[in-house]
Amino acid sequence: MDKVQQFILKNKKIVSLLGAVILLMLPFIVTNSYFLHICITVCIYIILALSLNLVTGYAGQLVLGHAAFYGIGAYTGAMLMLFFHVNFFIALVGSALVTGIFGFLLGIPALRLRGDYLAIVTLGFGEIVRLVFVNWKEVTRGPAGLPGIPAPEIVGFTLNGRTAFYYLALILTVFTIFFMVKLINSGVGMAMQTVKNDEIAAEAIGIQPRKYKLLAFVISSVFAGIVGCFYASYLSYVSPTAFVYNTSMTILTMVVLGGLGSIVGSILGATILTILPEMLRFLSDYRMLIFGALMVFMMIYKPEGFWGASKRRKNIYKINAGGTDHGSDT
Repeated sequence: MDKVQQFILKNKKIVSLLGAVILLMLPFIVTNSYFLHICITVCIYIILALSLNLVTGYAGQLVLGHAAFYGIGAYTGAMLMLFFHVNFFIALVGSALVTGIFGFLLGIPALRLRGDYLAIVTLGFGEIVRLVFVNWKEVTRGPAGLPGIPAPEIVGFTLNGRTAFYYLALILTVFTIFFMVKLINSGVGMAMQTVKNDEIAAEAIGIQPRKYKLLAFVISSVFAGIVGCFYASYLSYVSPTAFVYNTSMTILTMVVLGGLGSIVGSILGATILTILPEMLRFLSDYRMLIFGALMVFMMIYKPEGFWGASKRRKNIYKINAGGTDHGSDT
């Protein structure tokens, strides 16, 4: 893994260009519909992992109810498109606004707490949201869910088919990565990381911890809402079963195994933990057992995650090469 990281860091531009070409050509290289579905699912989880990593990995706040914001975004988008017949992209903005408001309202009292207490509050919030989805049958249709959600339209052209959804998912994913990289390397991102490392020291230099924790919480919620709206339109159906506690834990596992506080780590974690269960599907009943064993192995022998220590390795590599490092790890 160390050699792979060093190679990628040394040839970052070439690897990025090659990756971009492959991703753009993928639907023409592999025409299997199910494979494209897996790729779209990977994009969804990458956005969810990146958004959770912002508040947990960079701002240091343990959140166990991220699926709640994912679900709020999905149901908001679904209801806007079904009941008010708005365009997908307007629904996308609406989902972002609604989840941002929920994130703000929850964050104000919840972020007074720390550690396990904050985790319990967000866990409880996630369960409350799920129960609302199940029991508010007049609006959500309860466990039956909301079917018939329309596909996105651009200037009269309906984005039907998985190829169209793949490119839309890819655009949303690239936008999320670009936004997160810019944010983390900005003064705001540095302030968030300072708060995570030492709140007392942050206050001593004029940084307001609650302000930056709340900002991270809201931004994280907004991106979860955006991808939730996309999910609803992609499947043309939403139900409460997609936004349970297990979904929150899956997203958190992707962030932790990928590497807390690492954008590349979140991308790797989401990709590997989405594809691996599918690759092991032929093992039937033993699939999840092997998957769990691999996760335990990773946490024992590589607790920092797939890419969690890349900053340190990057520095070591540049020192050995006679250079200096002035950039922030992504």
